[in-house]
Amino acid sequence: MSIQKEISNVLSFISANGYQIHPNAFIFLKDIDSNLMNVVQQVVKYKKQNKDNSVISIDDLKIFNTSEYNYDVKKNKVKSNIKSSTIYKSINSSINDESYSLKDSFKVIFDSTKSINPGEGITGFSSLFNSRFTKSLKILSLRPDSKRINKIAFVKKNQKMNKQHTKTKSEYNFNQIENNTNSFGTNSSVIAGLLMSKRSKRNSIELTIDDQSGIINILAVTDETMKIVSKLTLDQMVMLEIENKGVNYIVKNVYSPDIPDHIPNRSKTESYVVLISDLHVGSKYFKEIEFLRFLNWLNSSDNEIVSKIKFVCICGDLIDGVGIFPNQDKELKLNNIYKQINHLTKLLEQIPDRIQVFVIPGNHDPGRRALPQPAIPRKDSGKLYSFKNFVMLGNPSLLELDGVKILMYHGQGLDDIIATTPGLSYSNPADAMKILLKARHLSPIYGQRTPISPELEDMMVISDIPDILHSGHIHVMDVQNYRGTLIVNSGTWQNQTPFQQTMGITPTPGIAILVNLATLRPFQINFNQEYLSM
Repeated sequence: MSIQKEISNVLSFISANGYQIHPNAFIFLKDIDSNLMNVVQQVVKYKKQNKDNSVISIDDLKIFNTSEYNYDVKKNKVKSNIKSSTIYKSINSSINDESYSLKDSFKVIFDSTKSINPGEGITGFSSLFNSRFTKSLKILSLRPDSKRINKIAFVKKNQKMNKQHTKTKSEYNFNQIENNTNSFGTNSSVIAGLLMSKRSKRNSIELTIDDQSGIINILAVTDETMKIVSKLTLDQMVMLEIENKGVNYIVKNVYSPDIPDHIPNRSKTESYVVLISDLHVGSKYFKEIEFLRFLNWLNSSDNEIVSKIKFVCICGDLIDGVGIFPNQDKELKLNNIYKQINHLTKLLEQIPDRIQVFVIPGNHDPGRRALPQPAIPRKDSGKLYSFKNFVMLGNPSLLELDGVKILMYHGQGLDDIIATTPGLSYSNPADAMKILLKARHLSPIYGQRTPISPELEDMMVISDIPDILHSGHIHVMDVQNYRGTLIVNSGTWQNQTPFQQTMGITPTPGIAILVNLATLRPFQINFNQEYLSM
């Protein structure tokens, strides 16, 4: 990539995150030998952590410019930025330190278990959607064009006043300034709100958008805008540029919160995480022989790759449960959850103690089924909480493993996404997971198959950009990369069930996903055969 192209990408990244760069710092960019984007990402990350909204300066860049930092160390120069260098070392500390332990290499950034605080009735759901609106608007505010957002009530009032011809030009200009009106002109505005409904008409799609000031109906009439809005999910945040065409508002441009193009974090040394989900222990269709092969593989003493595995993430549906769906008893090998959990425990205790294991629940596991889910209750977990290398978490949870951010979400909301979004299917779940990243929400659609709790805070908003988004639920293994985030649906350890057969779902069981945290390169390890290639 040319230096001009790289600098252009860096400037776009800075702008997308709501920052500006000093002209002298811009000149300094050309002198950085190391990866420009990596340096700038470190700067932005540090500023956000410290709630620093100031312009990016040369000093900011020098802190995270590794080539300059290493040069200063070699020359034994003592400069005024020693404190800054210390910051750099603390953020990029190596895991090869003598005092390093397994627990030093991971951090639980967010666990929904600790934040669950449901409201009651209408008040609870009102709080939930107010929280969703506020959090999502904060994400949108990082976009430069968000400064043109107007409240819906103001846009509608402005239209009414224009129709009555009662507003003078000077009054209009005053309102422009007071209400942060955009520069598109009197007939064009930018609004942001939750998508409450989406109705197909003969030659258009009608959208209903709701913000905290009111509701507005808008039409998408061009082929391009209809194609874009058809991919939007209900109840997600959306930003629209709209134009007043007499009695109707027409969509000109559509913006989702989305994640920006970014270079993901990586481990400083070679280490691996194994991503699995949907064991369904207790089901007649549980592939126990294949799972035992997986456990034996983890205990291999002569496998170089296995020796570098530090983490296992299990993304829900550890057991098949009881009474989850009609006539489930006909599909059970173990007919109560305690037998299922006990058998699960005997299997999972075979994971070596040197490997840190993270577990979140799914919709088949004990405990609350509504999202977000707290961790599997202790009383229903057998001995899982007693294992020193196990961390029991809620659904969703955000981890940092050797510096790499992994968002674990079982994936219940994917059913609604696939059912309502044209072109999606169960055979490619990563496409549906991509929709979640675009909406910056793990389960945006309310009132369909996915139960959602009336929490006072919406914990399903994707506030932090993950380096890896890990889900299950669909039972189909799929891996993609979207704007720098590795998307993994880790399949299942259960053969096709009668229900899946009627739905036309063909699962991909017995496969584990292995990710090199130093490169974020994923590998498939197939345990449906006795001898492995790795």
